[in-house]
Amino acid sequence: MSYPKMNFHTHTTYCDGKESVESMIQAALDKGFVRLGFSGHVFNDFRPEDQDIWCMSMERTAQYTAEVRKMAEQYGDQIEILCGIEQDYCSSVSTEGYDYVIGSVHYVEKDGAYYCVDESPAVLEAAIREGFGGDPYALIERFFAMEAAVVEKTNATFIGHFDLVTKFNEGNRFFDPMHPRYRKAALDALDALAKTGRPMEINTGGMYRGFRTEAYPSVQLLKDWKERGGEIILSSDSHDGASLGFRFSESVQLLKELGYASVKVLGKNGFETVKL
Repeated sequence: MSYPKMNFHTHTTYCDGKESVESMIQAALDKGFVRLGFSGHVFNDFRPEDQDIWCMSMERTAQYTAEVRKMAEQYGDQIEILCGIEQDYCSSVSTEGYDYVIGSVHYVEKDGAYYCVDESPAVLEAAIREGFGGDPYALIERFFAMEAAVVEKTNATFIGHFDLVTKFNEGNRFFDPMHPRYRKAALDALDALAKTGRPMEINTGGMYRGFRTEAYPSVQLLKDWKERGGEIILSSDSHDGASLGFRFSESVQLLKELGYASVKVLGKNGFETVKL
């Protein structure tokens, strides 16, 4: 069975998405989707200025929630709409009342400073230099230490883009993901997260936007996750309607080749299992 036409990592103009809630729903309907979950970026109370870049202010968060709920009623006979939130590890804003939570790490914190790992290559390079003394693996170790606790910290329903720190690392520009220090940090995080029983997303958004040649997490990490009994949910991390479901069929084929027998999808009553 192919993966059903659903996506649960979806952004709109309320944060850093390119289209409105209703436009994304229309795009999903045009693609034959049966379920769509919205997941606006929660307010970053640790860096309020981010509301002008990519996360929602508290006011816009309330507007977002109200509109998604309204659209869920309006389109309820055509598509099932879920209202979720993407919670950053560093944020302490409440996630009560949402259908689900994506737990993500976008920043590494060091001595009270927050360094974004997915803003730009220049910002990542500055983080390595200024925050970690020029040692990329020190940043990697801090990033995956935070990933290891992301479910505990955010009460995540599923884990977002596990190795987001590789976004600008094509061609091993900043570090080698097979370096012993990288591998140990990543595997320690996988060990911790496997114990939570929460699925991890395959996130194709980086490929769609031209930053990556493979999804998050890498094929190697997908193998490692499989060895730990981890489960998967597919995600296109969509910021526009055209990207919904991007390369899902290829991702399903890869999962089969790696030995995964099923994936998870979200519904109003929690997770459902879909056999591959």
